[in-house]
Amino acid sequence: MTSPAVTPITERLVVTGARGQLGRALLRHAPAARGYGRAELDITDADAVRAVLNPGDTVINCAAYTAVDQAETEVDAAFAGNATGPAVLAAACADIGARLVHISTDYVFPGTATRPYEPGDPTGPATVYGRSKLAGERAVLELDPRARIVRTAWVYTGTGGDFVATMRRLERERDTVNVVADQIGSPTYAPDLAEGLLELAGRLDAEAGAAGGPSVIPRILHAGNAGRASWFDLARAVFAGLGADPERVRPCGTADFPRPAPRPAYSVLSGTAWAAAGLTPLREWRVALHDALTDISD
Repeated sequence: MTSPAVTPITERLVVTGARGQLGRALLRHAPAARGYGRAELDITDADAVRAVLNPGDTVINCAAYTAVDQAETEVDAAFAGNATGPAVLAAACADIGARLVHISTDYVFPGTATRPYEPGDPTGPATVYGRSKLAGERAVLELDPRARIVRTAWVYTGTGGDFVATMRRLERERDTVNVVADQIGSPTYAPDLAEGLLELAGRLDAEAGAAGGPSVIPRILHAGNAGRASWFDLARAVFAGLGADPERVRPCGTADFPRPAPRPAYSVLSGTAWAAAGLTPLREWRVALHDALTDISD
């Protein structure tokens, strides 16, 4: 994704959760930003949060508890990372005069839709992880009138332990791979999402410095690469992108891979509100995946 509308914020940008895949992508695009991983900043500690923020900062909160299955038994930890932490950030930003962009997830929805979810659609998470993320959204909206929520889904870089990286590894290790074909979502390349978030942050920063009416940017937005895919579709596209035979990827059902936390059957996120706000739509997911695989092989 190339966005001519991105406004540099440089040293006034703060990235929490900076050691995760999205946080790292943000810092690559904005190397002058102040990045804090979990070891450097506990976002549930109000004093620590206030100590690193200045008036006029823009905070992009990528920090989260993301162990979806473990959350079913680690309820307190999930709510601490996904609800208490964002609440602390929101309260601090509101008091200090900083702006907050909080990253959320498709898991706040029930996952039973038949069309892409819009930001205003009814929520109804089916997992502890989803409930904790929804609680974080609600706290942010209540405590900071200027904050924005950006929901995304199926984020990957192709390295580490994400789904695309796993498929790259399995292509080398196995003759065939069984992949779930009855879960549909929005594969999202972390660097593309990072560019979109920086564009949003730049817009919010520009609005803050200009006299005018109410913002045209909604409180809740969805951002992900365009189109939809099943995990099976994505896996086959990875194999094809590696020059391997995609027929080596075999379809299976969710029931073949039981998990402690139920996965949404359908969680495609609509980018309509994002585009309507004048923000650059993220490109089609297959194009992004091609570039991701190319970048890894360079």
